[in-house]
Amino acid sequence: MNDSILDVRPAGDRAVLVQLAGLDAVLALQAHLAGHPFPGQIDVVPAASTVLIAADSIRHARNIAAQVEHLELATAAAHEGALVVIDAVYDGVDLDAVAELTGLDRDGVIGRHTGQVWTAAFTGFAPGFAYLVGADRRLDVPRREKPRTSVPAGSVALAGGQSAIYPRQSPGGWQLIGRTAAELWDIDRPEPALIRPGDRVQFRAVREILTVAVGPGSAPAEPEPPRLSGLVVTEPGMEATIQDLGRAGWAHLGVTASGALDRGALRRANRLVGNRVDLPAVEVLLGGFALEAVTDQVVAVTGASVPVTVAGEHGVRTVLPESPFALLAGESMALGRPVSGLRSYVALRGGIDARAVLGSCSTDTLSGIGPSPLAAGSRLAVGTDRGTSLVGSPEIPPAPITQFHVVRGPRDDWFSHDVLAQFCESEWLVTTQCNRIGITLHGAPVARERSGELPSEGTVRGAIQIPPDGLPVVFLSDHPVTGGYPVLGVIASNELDQLAQLAPDSRLRFSWQP
Repeated sequence: MNDSILDVRPAGDRAVLVQLAGLDAVLALQAHLAGHPFPGQIDVVPAASTVLIAADSIRHARNIAAQVEHLELATAAAHEGALVVIDAVYDGVDLDAVAELTGLDRDGVIGRHTGQVWTAAFTGFAPGFAYLVGADRRLDVPRREKPRTSVPAGSVALAGGQSAIYPRQSPGGWQLIGRTAAELWDIDRPEPALIRPGDRVQFRAVREILTVAVGPGSAPAEPEPPRLSGLVVTEPGMEATIQDLGRAGWAHLGVTASGALDRGALRRANRLVGNRVDLPAVEVLLGGFALEAVTDQVVAVTGASVPVTVAGEHGVRTVLPESPFALLAGESMALGRPVSGLRSYVALRGGIDARAVLGSCSTDTLSGIGPSPLAAGSRLAVGTDRGTSLVGSPEIPPAPITQFHVVRGPRDDWFSHDVLAQFCESEWLVTTQCNRIGITLHGAPVARERSGELPSEGTVRGAIQIPPDGLPVVFLSDHPVTGGYPVLGVIASNELDQLAQLAPDSRLRFSWQP
């Protein structure tokens, strides 16, 4: 292992976390992985002093762990990114507080913020949110004691020696010193993120932000009329979203993979109607979902065990889940409340014709990327991309489990041996604080052995974070790309589908994977 790479730790069974000597080594490793990716490498998440490398299989992750420590980063020069100039008005609500914290006046804060070139170390929190590192330690100020519930989009902020710009309105605890109209994230650009890891950023003080209005004769083109829809949603239930297998490969820009929470159920539903396994379907939370066919369809419902009924001119009939059935024009289908499980998947032969964003039609509930959640009246156009003429490929759904295997690390050294043992001896309760982002568990709080804060670093689906209150949070598909709480372990990848089907008040246990 060379001097730049300090440690390589497992982050579940399909990712590794590489601890590096500093930001220069981080950027050098990122540049090397961009130019010379490992076989099976699907995502790279740089942070202040770590790089997370995610793989598409357990075998590839093990090979990456064995090979990465032998890289000679001294010969892999870090890429010097583009220079991005940001015009900013310095009138932030925390500017006076920052001046007091630093011992400077307002002009002194502005002068030091604009008088240096910042380096985009990594992205996270939200797409387009870049953590900017500068050399002037005078601007090292703490986060606010109480985060704001809403920070306006475009806010320029400081915290912990770093600067950032909020790309969209969101909660936040950084000190706000100004604002900009720069479009940090635009999905319609060839490169959606204005600031990418490795880029250099120069702030320029201006008196006011100018915006250009669209004048006569330059109005945007009228949108194309919608295609004839195959179905209409009549009852969306608690939450219904369009999901496929996700958008891996964009984590370095702060975009999580998202995708179906129970990927096995999505694949089964597509196979049952004769589709390729990766086509979009509807993910339904806790049933209560109904739709009406405009044209004849072939449908399958998988996942949670729910009653499925079809109503038409000849009355109401019950259809079996985990099997294909016809839904004729004018007929309606309804999902009842699950007998067991939490999430159902409704696939249509041909798939759902939805706009792909960064290679996926999945709805990301954290960032807002992808189609909007379905509502009453939403129209579902049916695609024509079919994988086979075979309809109905029966499979046995996996049995529910309540004992989950956990790969230790990457931050299990923040906890004592006794605490780690107690973690697996305890029974945990799934709370009502559960959604597509993660699940909060209730039980005996997990005590940290170390004090202080962990710098933000890459995280993965299935990661078990331990916040200060000691109650574990398990990340699911829409989790943030980076997190600042220590990850005690990561649930085995082949058990994450069953985890996604646990309803509130379910009880579970963990055991360490050998």
